[in-house]
Amino acid sequence: MKYYCIGIKGTGMSTLAQILYDLGNEVSGYDDAKEHKFTQDGLEKRHIPIYYDHEHEIDKDTIVTYSVAFKEDHEEMKRVRSLGLKVKKYSEIMGDVIDLFESIGVSGTHGKTTTSSIIRHLLEETLGCNYFIGAGDGYANKENKYFVVESDEFNRHFTDYHPTYSVITNIEAEHLECYKDIDDIRDTFAIFANQTKKLVIANGDNEQVRKIEYKPKVLFFGFQEDNDIVIKNVKLLKTGSTFDLYINKEFFGHFDLPLYGKHMVLDATAAIVIAKELGLTAEKINELLKTFHNAKRRFAETKIGNCVIIDDYAHHPTEIKATIEAVKQKYPEKRLVVVFVPNTYSRTKDFKDDFINILNLADKVYLTDIECNRERQEDYPGVTSHIIVDHLKNGDMISLDTMDKLKDEKDSVVCFLSCAYVDNLIDRFKNLIK
Repeated sequence: MKYYCIGIKGTGMSTLAQILYDLGNEVSGYDDAKEHKFTQDGLEKRHIPIYYDHEHEIDKDTIVTYSVAFKEDHEEMKRVRSLGLKVKKYSEIMGDVIDLFESIGVSGTHGKTTTSSIIRHLLEETLGCNYFIGAGDGYANKENKYFVVESDEFNRHFTDYHPTYSVITNIEAEHLECYKDIDDIRDTFAIFANQTKKLVIANGDNEQVRKIEYKPKVLFFGFQEDNDIVIKNVKLLKTGSTFDLYINKEFFGHFDLPLYGKHMVLDATAAIVIAKELGLTAEKINELLKTFHNAKRRFAETKIGNCVIIDDYAHHPTEIKATIEAVKQKYPEKRLVVVFVPNTYSRTKDFKDDFINILNLADKVYLTDIECNRERQEDYPGVTSHIIVDHLKNGDMISLDTMDKLKDEKDSVVCFLSCAYVDNLIDRFKNLIK
């Protein structure tokens, strides 16, 4: 088969393109963004062509899929329509692919990528697995039995999936441009959960997760005693996190995690339960956890002298809070500076007060202008970064041209937080302090 992916540098689309290629298909794609993005590393490794023009040829038997950031009036979208090519949603194609394997669908408002990455690590080193992880990481081999797939709720994508096992890390208000309210979000997670064939692993500490009426078997995990899998004896140390797991009140194992924050303990627990269900022992799981390295842009650290630079995908208030808490666990004595690139006007408006309260946990905060490739600013009058930064205790605006505001932060932890592109800001900061 031949596939053409519009928006091929997007995290999900890049991952899908890599998987389609690995399964023996001919793959190419288009993107507006000519600058290098980390999501294209896997594409380049596979020599998948990326086009930036509207003149290259596309064979008539090619199936086209596209990112939702590309509207129907985009020039490349209009071109493939005019050529009469077959067009399918990327989630439909992904659903078709994972149905070829025994799949583990990892869903949740937060923690999908980390949980998927831990499951991948545990299985890749033992049973073998394919994976679709929304950090630009994708791989498939027809000989593998299992497929780990990050299952995104945006635009209800994951309702096209029918996993063998599923995970729900949490459910919160998010993507309110796509959903009416939290009830609508929860009901959509219920559709995904109830399309699971064997077992659902769900965060029982989360109120919305508990409200779902599950048709498949479900195991709840969390810190609360009313869960099937209970996390106990947690220690959050400068070197990482340790904890014990009890299953149905019986000790299962002790685990050492080279990650920071209670949210990471929850994510790891979901992965451990999946691995146990597939036959791994507690001893083997703990051995593998010690060698785990998180996905790209998940608490990714670089040290230059006494300065610690952290690149993290956090873009929702809950995620930002978790990242700040993780920094304070690992670097309690250091000054904490956040550079935040808000993404989407709708999220900025919907969570304005939460952003203000949580960003105030940092010693200093800088915001850039809002970045968004799927919404128009004219549809959100008055929504700018100033509705947040003007209410911070120690906030300021920043841009690529004013990065010298950070020149005195050579001994600080400086966190660059966003789901948007931040590499140029980080590069400028590195050059500033070297």
